[in-house]
Amino acid sequence: MEKYDTYTLANGLRIVCLPTDSSVSYCGFAVNTGTRDERPDEAGIAHFTEHMIFKGTRHRKSWHILNRMENVGGELNAYTAKEETLIYSVFMKEHLERAVELLSDLVRNSIFPKNEIDREVEVIIDEINSYRDNPAELIYDEFEDLLFSGHPLGHNILGDEKTLSGFNSEVGRDFLLRNYHPGNMVFFYMGSSPEKKVISFVEKYMGDAVAISSIQERTAPGEYIPFLHTEGKETFQAHALIGTRAFDMFDKRRTALYLLNNLLGGPGMNSRLNVSLREKRGYVYTVESSLTSFTDTGVFTIYFGTDPKNIDCCLKLVYKELKRLRDVSLTTSQLSLAKKQLCGQLGVGTDNKESMALGLGKSFLHFNRYDTLSEFYHRIEEVTSRDLLEVANEIFDEKRLSTLIYH
Repeated sequence: MEKYDTYTLANGLRIVCLPTDSSVSYCGFAVNTGTRDERPDEAGIAHFTEHMIFKGTRHRKSWHILNRMENVGGELNAYTAKEETLIYSVFMKEHLERAVELLSDLVRNSIFPKNEIDREVEVIIDEINSYRDNPAELIYDEFEDLLFSGHPLGHNILGDEKTLSGFNSEVGRDFLLRNYHPGNMVFFYMGSSPEKKVISFVEKYMGDAVAISSIQERTAPGEYIPFLHTEGKETFQAHALIGTRAFDMFDKRRTALYLLNNLLGGPGMNSRLNVSLREKRGYVYTVESSLTSFTDTGVFTIYFGTDPKNIDCCLKLVYKELKRLRDVSLTTSQLSLAKKQLCGQLGVGTDNKESMALGLGKSFLHFNRYDTLSEFYHRIEEVTSRDLLEVANEIFDEKRLSTLIYH
């Protein structure tokens, strides 16, 4: 599963195929567009478009779209992020052409039926309200809005009621035409069908899609000014998010920060923050750190929820762990164990084939190559204790950290 093949159609559509020995296949389109590509009056249009492409095309009504893969036991899904949108299907290999044809129809021929728009806007507003009811998720959106103040990267992916209520068929089709074109997409496939067969179907249904000569203009975020912001919330717990801007996806230092993130607050029960805040003191149920890299910046965060009376103690403990990583170099043994744990987690993660397939599409979309496990393992092995100290002193510097607290 380390070897993959690529091909580019005459219209610029890139195709990447990763062979497996499974009878289950995954394929879809990774589109190089997301929240940050919305115009000022379009907040939420990327996510709205992702929803609406399932509501009708020139060839199908929504009912036929929903049943096309479901009727043969397959699945159809999509998600929108800050810089990309993925539309994909999971199915038995014998239904490859059915999936390619349907997905091509969605990205090429969606019509945004007027009678479906009001209903779907209500669905998205309900989705927005569900986030507002969940402070552990809402705090991430509000933190990024402060971190990238006034920049599209800080916008909530779902948009807001005011903007959503102004969307119509014309607005949706315009966004689709601007962004869903061959040069701005990658078709990815993971499964056991021959590469030639995959390419022939993509050529059949996407080969005549018109190539658009357009340059995507993305403006980098402005100056970062650290902040401390507290909001009153009627919740049983206090919620805190500490973080800063971090490295973009092309920065070589990201590998060292990825390793630090896993050591500090990754999914392992033995992460330093989990041991300090939960195992030793019982202050929290959840404490975690995360790293998200974009094409020109990134975000590093630490989240925890606790009893309001323990908020100050938890903050002090978090800063203590960050200081330890800034001041104390990992021993040879500690570094080796940290690398083994991360590599093992990544290896186990490949058992989730859907996540792996989506990673294939996203990786090829941004890097024009697939970042194999072997390549990542090699980069991890090259990280030294000195690298970790340098990155920790840059990213974990208390002077550049921002904090958002729901109290």
